[in-house]
Amino acid sequence: MSVPVTVLVVDDDAAHADSVGEALASFGGYEAHVVHSGQAGLAALRDGRYDIVLTDLRMADVDGMEILTAARRKGDAEVVMITGHGSVESAVDAMRAGATHYVTKPVNLGELREVLARMVERLKLRRRNTELEKQLDERFGWGSIIGRSEAMQAVFRTLKQVAPTDVTVLIAGESGTGKELVARALHQNSKRCAAPFVALNCAALPESLLESELFGHERGAFTGATARQVGHFESAEAGTLLLDEVGEMPLTTQVKLLRVLEQREITRLGSTKPIPVDIRVLAATNKNLLEEVAERRFREDLYFRLKVVSVDLPPLRDRVADIPFLIDSFVSELAARHATPVEAVSPEVVAILQGQPWPGNVRELRNVVEFMVVTAGVPLLEPRHLPAPMQAAEGVPLTGPPGVSLAGRTAQEVEREHICATLEAVGGNRAKAAKMMAIGERTLYRKIKEYGL
Repeated sequence: MSVPVTVLVVDDDAAHADSVGEALASFGGYEAHVVHSGQAGLAALRDGRYDIVLTDLRMADVDGMEILTAARRKGDAEVVMITGHGSVESAVDAMRAGATHYVTKPVNLGELREVLARMVERLKLRRRNTELEKQLDERFGWGSIIGRSEAMQAVFRTLKQVAPTDVTVLIAGESGTGKELVARALHQNSKRCAAPFVALNCAALPESLLESELFGHERGAFTGATARQVGHFESAEAGTLLLDEVGEMPLTTQVKLLRVLEQREITRLGSTKPIPVDIRVLAATNKNLLEEVAERRFREDLYFRLKVVSVDLPPLRDRVADIPFLIDSFVSELAARHATPVEAVSPEVVAILQGQPWPGNVRELRNVVEFMVVTAGVPLLEPRHLPAPMQAAEGVPLTGPPGVSLAGRTAQEVEREHICATLEAVGGNRAKAAKMMAIGERTLYRKIKEYGL
């Protein structure tokens, strides 16, 4: 391991303790701290943190069981008991109390090396899991949902209250407001965080495929079903299932979904055998479901079943005060991802971005910032680095590449230059260019053809 494994050796037989410490140093990768009494062992555990504790079971002042209790109370250290041949039964009792292993005295150094190697593997796994959890917390924890406005603070208060529960939550908001990010944060801060988070976009599939994706199917359930398929409900077992764009779900599928939510079991297509499911269901929509209910496009009973708790995400235009913080976060993230020199944004750019209507909300803002980060090539983002249409709309003096003035050129010329620069920045990837410019791919294809690019 790149970080040394810290080992506390506790033994009132000073010569034996020192020889074990010297052996650990010769193994490599271990940092040993040797003490010669049980009292000194307790003091060391109070003052420091150790990955592994090697302690004699029988000592004059404090025995190994007390050392074991102190080590377990302090943290998740692995404890190895050192015992004489006549005390093996006591060592087994120590393992029942939480010790990981025991070795007999005098210690066989080959056996000790093997025992420690197995512990180090478990320690590596624990550290890796801890790092992954940290990354998930950074990405999906409350800190990743940025907002200091009162509207977002109200959202945070609700999320913190409902996250530890299994209650069904309906997340509503315009496209681009971060509904899936909120759903992932709810999952990551719940008791189900170690289990899967599964998301399904209900608008992306036709009715026939949607039910198969939700509930799964048996072989031969329909034409083309050549093998059994597990649905999203089963895939999310013990975890969280997000039904994104639930307002687009067909009425016939809504009936089946309601039954699943009430009975907590699903039946695969082509089967009659019910399968219990233990999951938390979250739903997201950019529609006003009450209006959909009034128009009989969404079932009222399902609406109230999903809306046990509702979270309404405000559009970006209603939380303008959050834009500077969002910009700073995006610049830090995207400059690192694309390895560009951008470090900061000028106040003029922030002011311009705060004045935009942002119909695409946070997603659109992120795309604009990403365009500037990728194309600017300098540490400070200034108005001249904004997308060309935004510069033109704001009356910003337009400049292209060094020494090339765009002042006085037509809007079509400016747009053509903007498209060329974006395509060049992303290596000709049209899908990514469209995303960065916050326009549809079809619109970009049409513009490319129109300008003969």
